[in-house]
Amino acid sequence: MKQTITEKIFSEHVGEAVSAGQIVESSIDMVIGNDITTPISIKQFELSGAKALANPDGFAIVMDHYIPTKDILSANQAKISREFAYKHNLKNYFDEKDMGIEHALMPEKGLVVPGDVIIGADSHTCTHGALGAFSTGMGSTDLAYAMITGKNWFKVPESIKVVFKGKPGAHIYGKDLILEVIRQIGVDGARYKALEFVGEAIAHLDMDSRFSLCNMAIEAGGKSGIVACDEVTKEFLAARTLRSEPKFHYSDEGANYERVLEIDTANLDPVIAYPFLPSNGKSVREAVKDSIAVDQVFIGSCTNGRLSDLRIAAQILKGRKVARKTRLIITPATQKIALQAQKEGLWDIFVEAGAVVSNPTCGACLGGYMGILGDGERCVSTTNRNFVGRMGDRTSEVYLANSAVAAASAIAGKIADPRDL
Repeated sequence: MKQTITEKIFSEHVGEAVSAGQIVESSIDMVIGNDITTPISIKQFELSGAKALANPDGFAIVMDHYIPTKDILSANQAKISREFAYKHNLKNYFDEKDMGIEHALMPEKGLVVPGDVIIGADSHTCTHGALGAFSTGMGSTDLAYAMITGKNWFKVPESIKVVFKGKPGAHIYGKDLILEVIRQIGVDGARYKALEFVGEAIAHLDMDSRFSLCNMAIEAGGKSGIVACDEVTKEFLAARTLRSEPKFHYSDEGANYERVLEIDTANLDPVIAYPFLPSNGKSVREAVKDSIAVDQVFIGSCTNGRLSDLRIAAQILKGRKVARKTRLIITPATQKIALQAQKEGLWDIFVEAGAVVSNPTCGACLGGYMGILGDGERCVSTTNRNFVGRMGDRTSEVYLANSAVAAASAIAGKIADPRDL
């Protein structure tokens, strides 16, 4: 039987060959919770009468959305997860002492391994498919079931093969590739499908771009996004102490796909998603013609808060100033990224340009804190969603872009093409 990479991962976990559409109960290698969703899981865990986690070393809590806590409500919410972590002596518990956004921190720590089945009570858990794992978001009660049993139920998803042809041009990154996919198929075009990313262009993407690519599979309705491991992946893994031995899976030639989508990256411009859907993508050239003034620029999040994003932004900001009527907020995704950025002098460049650099947090991305938009304000953001009210007031507008476009727009005070600088 010819199988996709996703079918092979589930077959290995179930112990027999499975195909798309089958309902299976699979063991879970890593369960991920955060400060918002885990308290619900903890409540259900305790109501069940469970006394111990089924796989304590395969469970992680990452305090990232409202940390450091912004008010009394978020403090009490965080307290629930903290107390649970201490009670169960949780090995993989990350708070202010070693903080970061979960989807950047987990791979950084070697807790995501090729061949894994991973779930998290956060929709962007699909990020981890960049390392050749099946990874998806589920509800908090689903998380509780996995905490108790070490397993969960899945329908093995059909796969859509996305073939990225050609070599991406200047300032074309994983963010642009996934925005183009979503532009073409819509926000429900991959509903409950695995988006399998292949093609010549993949070899030209570093791991940071691959994480961005898989991160937004959910914005196309996808159950997961996945990239098979290659030398770039293996180099990333070699720099870490991994939780377990990696298992490399590759789709068979002749495997069955629901559809195949081909995208020519060599002729792709940076893509901007206009409000109020990630599928509302337009070329940056069109956005420049529209002369869209912006009040705020945000560079960060689980999509584009990685070291390469900060380096790209610094290259553009160096020796320049943020426009007088524009605010620039930069949020590193983890403490390790923040420290490395400091060592490389990136923080000096940011501050001298007129930006503010924050601690790692999801904060502004979900309209939580540290960058909320007011009435009618516009923001160019490297985040993943631009729904009505996503980053603040319901009359505000969010334009999704890569970190180069974001930095160039901060300088111009309006959406700009970094290739013109």
